[in-house]
Amino acid sequence: MSDSRNNLPEIPATFAEMDLSDEILRAIEDMGFTVPSTVQAKTIPLMMSGADINAIAPTGTGKTCAFGIPMLEYVQLKDHRVQEIVLAPTRELALQIGDELTKLAKYIKGVRIAVLYGGQPISKQISALKRQPQVIVATPGRLLDHMNRGNIHLDAVHTMVLDEADEMLNMGFVKDVTRIIEATPSDRQLVLFSATTNQDVLTIAWKFQHEPMEITVEATKEDRPQIAQYVIATERDKKIDHLLYLLDADVYQRMMIFCNTKFMTDKLTSRLKKEGYSAECIHGDVKQSQRNVVMNDFRRGKFPILIATDVAARGIDVDDVEAVINFDLPSENEYYLHRIGRTGRAHKHGVSFSLVTFQESVRMDEILKYMIARPLPLHFEEDVLRNEDGTPFFENI
Repeated sequence: MSDSRNNLPEIPATFAEMDLSDEILRAIEDMGFTVPSTVQAKTIPLMMSGADINAIAPTGTGKTCAFGIPMLEYVQLKDHRVQEIVLAPTRELALQIGDELTKLAKYIKGVRIAVLYGGQPISKQISALKRQPQVIVATPGRLLDHMNRGNIHLDAVHTMVLDEADEMLNMGFVKDVTRIIEATPSDRQLVLFSATTNQDVLTIAWKFQHEPMEITVEATKEDRPQIAQYVIATERDKKIDHLLYLLDADVYQRMMIFCNTKFMTDKLTSRLKKEGYSAECIHGDVKQSQRNVVMNDFRRGKFPILIATDVAARGIDVDDVEAVINFDLPSENEYYLHRIGRTGRAHKHGVSFSLVTFQESVRMDEILKYMIARPLPLHFEEDVLRNEDGTPFFENI
């Protein structure tokens, strides 16, 4: 692995033009990638040059490989200290990043990757740290816990990535993230990835980055998720009926349904199972070990319907989710975008349905205004399902 931090190169059209190692190129080929996405083409050369980066990019555009490839190229295999850090806001995203980095490191002998997050026994993670990983993926709280216990030291870190930085800082991790960054060398490379920007992201960038390069990636035709969105006007006591109508149509083989509360998630899962559907759920009260089992089974197609709170709205990378249903409208505008972004991934078409009561119509209007005001990576299609008399069952937004 060579450190290729020189002058800023031109944006390459292929992975072969990026001066990547044979090990990384073989792993990329195994993963089925042929040409870099826009965010990868812009980010990888800049990271390889050593620049600090503040990147704004839409969901589903390949951000993990964009920062993961340069990080693995930097690793000095004979140095057993922690060299690379990725912070993620949620356990699920941390695990997903760890899986992606493991795939990229398939042919790099001697690289060790550890994932640290709350909800897993700390003794298991201590054992992983004793194997001297060079790459750490972690949620802020658990990483700080290990730092306070003396299990990990960040004095040799030369690349640090904050993934979903906007969400992580919105969740109240500003102080934790600041303490972690301050524990790394002042000349380390700091890369921020966000779907949007906010004051906390700008503050972190101002305090800790050195002449950062700004990257803004608007979804191109190649990167754009193809998501048709529909609103189903309903009443509170008719939501289940409309949901069953959708499921009975048997159009979609893999679906995610979002609820706002743990109670409704459990209640809806029980109801669908009683109706004969194969469905499982995840939310904050489900043990992390069980959440991992459920997500792995969903990825492998062992059941077709995953019901979740917003714990799964960001960072869950399942390429073949065909439809997303908002059983409840989210309380935050951004969560709507992150929810429906679970479909239409990997250059496939997706569809979303929102079950909206009269009382929720004002909330839906707010979401629409939010989306219209943004350069969103979405498109809209005609109605796809109709009632028996031929009238549209869904109002296309």
